[in-house]
Amino acid sequence: MDQYIGLDVSLKETAISIRQEGKRIWRGKCPSDPKLLSEMIRRHAPHAKRVVFETGPLSTWFYHALTAEGVPAICIEARHAQRILDETLNKTDANDADGLAHLAEAGFYKTVRVKAFDSMLTRTLVTARNQLLSISTQLSNQIRGLMKTFGLIVPKGRGRIFDGNVRQFLDGNDALAKIILPLLDAWCDIRRRAAGLDHQLLAAARGSQETKLLMTIPGVGAVTAISYVAAIEDPDNFKKSRSVGAWLGLTTRRYQSGEVDYDGHISRRGDNRLRGLLYEAAMVLLTRTSARTECSLKNWGLKLRDRLGFKRAAVAVARKLAVIMHSMLKTGEMFNALAGAPV
Repeated sequence: MDQYIGLDVSLKETAISIRQEGKRIWRGKCPSDPKLLSEMIRRHAPHAKRVVFETGPLSTWFYHALTAEGVPAICIEARHAQRILDETLNKTDANDADGLAHLAEAGFYKTVRVKAFDSMLTRTLVTARNQLLSISTQLSNQIRGLMKTFGLIVPKGRGRIFDGNVRQFLDGNDALAKIILPLLDAWCDIRRRAAGLDHQLLAAARGSQETKLLMTIPGVGAVTAISYVAAIEDPDNFKKSRSVGAWLGLTTRRYQSGEVDYDGHISRRGDNRLRGLLYEAAMVLLTRTSARTECSLKNWGLKLRDRLGFKRAAVAVARKLAVIMHSMLKTGEMFNALAGAPV
């Protein structure tokens, strides 16, 4: 007899519910350790057909670890499952596990493709770099704001220029220097750490043929290219290149009911960081004027800008970039600036 299992995963404990022939046959809890979970599943459900759990911070680790143990693990979209779980009168971990087991038995769920650890390592590198850059910006702004209180307006400048200007203003002001200099030293250290991650990122980009291929597109740099490759992983994950735009939330939402039928804003589903990077690449393509950026895609975007405005044109170009980049990964061809209007 086939058995269906729902797992409600949390940091410390995981609630388990097992169903068979439309009835719950066992439920309990286990520490959130894939090895312990797989042992308990084999003990109470030797004929497990589906083991369902939602996306979350531990989903990548759980999926690969359970799969390695021979458990038929399936990761499903949390937002889709939440619509069903919210119908439960009492919100408990055990009831959530029961609801997931119901979904596993009915087959009414949306499977999520879990990325490999190599791809997650690349995404972690990009995220850590962005976090350090964000902290660096916050610290520099904080230093400027604190010094303004005492009439010390630090002029525009970054890097060594900013460091030199701050130290020059603090010269002779020992009381304020004792407060600002620790912040400035932390700012300098964070910038050095960010530079180290930059070197790692560039080295990874140089070692990837796919990344170098995508960087032939005007406006697409190492961060955007390597983030795109890590997100897509295998071009065969998408049957059509057009699907990538919708997967990244760059297509408009539609509402249709009776006589009402209209398109709204973009859905903004999927990878927020990659969507933002593609939008930045589109803005660079539309605003930079050089021989390298001249291409049919830019001309199409500029015509769209005159008709719909800059922001909408940039979103449209970002979606086209997502489609073109997938097509390039699939065919292995470089970006053709003289090609006709993108499909």
